[in-house]
Amino acid sequence: MPGPAGHDGGTGDVGAGAPPTVGTGGPLGAAGSADGVDTRHHAPGAEPPGVEDAPLTSDDVVWQSSPPGSIYDYIKVASFSIGPDGLVDQWSARAERLFGVAARDAVGKDPIEAFVAPELRRRGHRKMAEILDGREWTGSVPFRTPAPAPADGGPAAAGPQEAVGLAESVGLEGIAEVYVMPARTADGERSAVCIVVDVRALRQIETDLAASQAIFGQSPFGFLLFGTDLRVQRANRRFAAVFGGAEDDHRGRTVHDYLPRHEADRMQAALCRVLETGEAVTDMQIIGPAPGSNERRHWSINLYRVHSGSGRPIGVAGLGNDVTSRHAAAREAAHARRNLALLNEAGARIGNSLDLETTARELLDVTVPGFCDLASVDLYQGLLDGDEAAHMRQSLADGSAELRRVAFASAVSDVPFPEGTGPVEVGSVHRFAFNSPCADALRTARPRLIAAGDDCGPARRLTSGLIQSTLAVPMVAHDTVVGLAQFSRTKGSEPFGERDRALAVELAARAAVCIDNARLYRREHERALILQRSLLPPGDPEAAGLDIACRYLPGNAATEVGGDWFDVIELPGHRTALVVGDVMGRGLRAAVAMGELRSAVRTLALLDLEPAEVLSALDEIARGLGNLPGPGHARRATPAGARGRDSDDLAEVYLATCVYAVYDAVTRRVTFANAGHLPPVLVEPGESPLMLDVPPGMPLGVGGEPFEEVDVDLPDGALLALYTDGLVESRDHPLDEGLNAFVGALAEPAQALEDICDHVLNTLDTHHGEDDIALLMARVRGLPAEHVGDWTLPREPQSVGRARELACERLRAWDLEALVDNAELLVSELVTNALRYGEGEIRLRLLLDRTLVCEVWDAGLVQPRRRRARDTDEGGRGLQLVGLLSAAWGSRRTPRGKTVWFELALPDGDSAPMDAAEALMSLF
Repeated sequence: MPGPAGHDGGTGDVGAGAPPTVGTGGPLGAAGSADGVDTRHHAPGAEPPGVEDAPLTSDDVVWQSSPPGSIYDYIKVASFSIGPDGLVDQWSARAERLFGVAARDAVGKDPIEAFVAPELRRRGHRKMAEILDGREWTGSVPFRTPAPAPADGGPAAAGPQEAVGLAESVGLEGIAEVYVMPARTADGERSAVCIVVDVRALRQIETDLAASQAIFGQSPFGFLLFGTDLRVQRANRRFAAVFGGAEDDHRGRTVHDYLPRHEADRMQAALCRVLETGEAVTDMQIIGPAPGSNERRHWSINLYRVHSGSGRPIGVAGLGNDVTSRHAAAREAAHARRNLALLNEAGARIGNSLDLETTARELLDVTVPGFCDLASVDLYQGLLDGDEAAHMRQSLADGSAELRRVAFASAVSDVPFPEGTGPVEVGSVHRFAFNSPCADALRTARPRLIAAGDDCGPARRLTSGLIQSTLAVPMVAHDTVVGLAQFSRTKGSEPFGERDRALAVELAARAAVCIDNARLYRREHERALILQRSLLPPGDPEAAGLDIACRYLPGNAATEVGGDWFDVIELPGHRTALVVGDVMGRGLRAAVAMGELRSAVRTLALLDLEPAEVLSALDEIARGLGNLPGPGHARRATPAGARGRDSDDLAEVYLATCVYAVYDAVTRRVTFANAGHLPPVLVEPGESPLMLDVPPGMPLGVGGEPFEEVDVDLPDGALLALYTDGLVESRDHPLDEGLNAFVGALAEPAQALEDICDHVLNTLDTHHGEDDIALLMARVRGLPAEHVGDWTLPREPQSVGRARELACERLRAWDLEALVDNAELLVSELVTNALRYGEGEIRLRLLLDRTLVCEVWDAGLVQPRRRRARDTDEGGRGLQLVGLLSAAWGSRRTPRGKTVWFELALPDGDSAPMDAAEALMSLF
């Protein structure tokens, strides 16, 4: 039969074989076809028309068949027709799959008898009659699948796919929703066309649609469905609430209608990639402003491709979530972690040096570029100069006192500074204008945020388009503002916030404390250096029978001042004491202890004590230094034999090492005594350098051990070197290596002493580190025999006259006629005293060098004492006369008695010696 039979074609009845959909009137609505693809023709390159365009005309109509997987496949629509006799005269393939009955088993049968339960057949025949009378009918009809016919009429006669469907459906019961439409055959007889839908499939579709609608409409996330043309086909309520308008208003739009161009291009590319490859995109981060607001919003986008029932791509679904608050929280957490890391780094790196400039640079090393792009540190000039009173008067008054730029750092390379707008040079002194934000920050001790357009006086903002903002943070230590730190960020960086302000204050405060400590240390260090250098011999020391050269080098500026010292002390009888010592420890107290020990050495040396006696007395003095009152004073050391002390206690004692040597220019003999110091080095002419075997002894301050003396005879031209451990000791090499290097540097002693000193220091420069260096070198040139007059006189009165004669003869032989009268009178006085108060033989010795020295020796132990004689006294004026006529006089003990001596300056032609008669008359 034509007509109804025409419905059964292709792979489906209505979905595939029905007339093609036309325009927007097709069963799928706006898309114009079952697959949602617009079938209208467009001009090349033209945008597809939106859903709100004008209705299609007859010229726009195209024909297209619905592909498999259309809506009819989901609904499971089947059809069959009933002839005028009430029997099935056509049975579609979908009816076969729905009812499980092959066409050959259904055609020609009464559908009521075949598919309706017996108790409903009567009513069914009545309905069938009404239908054949031309009445439409729609209703739900229970049905059951009959048992298949055997042999040729069974399911086996169908194709493989149909056979499987029939086998699965045999014996099943269901409910069919039947649409019966009256029709007529070609002969004009009444017939009917029946469209059948499985109610179970409908109910499932209704459930799925309801669930889909609930998920799509009630989702808290923005949901968009893009077609294959990447235009919005559907938007949910949440998306419309964010971007405005009704849900239907967004149909036909593209991502460029919602996002900035660069972000829209990223989104468009992602959509194309998902549509082409089918690979989903998860957590794609998109940034853009919300409608009606300039606030930057962050969205997390998930994209996946949507397919039809047949697997054909029909669009892309996009799920968007506003994660701005999450980004803000993550940013805050990242800032907190960064700030904590910066604080940890600041604690580890700032303050490792006690140098002001180094500490300021350490602050900038921490903050640039981790915290800002440019930074600088300015410190008050008054504090740097040590004038704290002036600093307090000026800086706190108006905040515009002089500052010095001590550090500057920039992470911006090749900055285009216009002429006259560059930064303040490091090391230069400048002022901030009174009304500038920087001066206000210094004045109030509070940080100031300086906008890009503000100027901070001499700081000279770099360029109007470079700096975004600057934090001017006063550096406060112990309630005192020591300077200003400026942190700047350039355009494109994140602006400073409150958290950044707090961090900048903390960093500046830490650096300020370290800088203040460095300033205090520098002040103490400079004072200690002044004290230390004031205690060293001024200029080039001179000594009888010796050429002297010396060097003193303080340790690196970063270290504390040490306690190294050296001294050259002239003793009576053309003798010289050479001293080199080192107080253990560093700092001002070490320098003070060094000064006390040096003064004690000079005092003991002038008493003309033996070297071992000098060191024994120094040991007692050093042990007493540990008992000085005041904070941090050390306890008194116990003797070395008391081993119960902790090692820390010994570290608190003022320990020192010292080598003390006395050289006699007449005998060319030197006597050494050592208190824990490094051995002297001797270089004799033509010989290799040699470290003298002087017993080291214990350091001063330990006590309990005697000191030994060693006598060494030196030839003319011999070189003697005394030094401190800073010259040979270093962390980089063992002590033996430094000693060998020092000895090797003295292998050519024929040079001038000054050149030898320079050569030694240059050779050992790599060994010079933290400790001070003291180097004392002496070359022997003994007093010639012709410059010495030495006589032994018997103990008798005639020896006084004999002494005068010998002295006058020798002075005339030395061409010192101008000194004869005074020398004759003084020699007479000393020899007379030796006869009167002394014992044993009398020895007279005259020494000529830079001065004339006269010595009178005897075996008596009583030292002469000067006293003031009364006018009526006949004697007692001899020593007063010696004091008036001589440049110096004194007495000293010897191993076998004592020596009384006086010294006369050699005539220089400009001044004459004092007249002896006038001196004698002045005593009365």
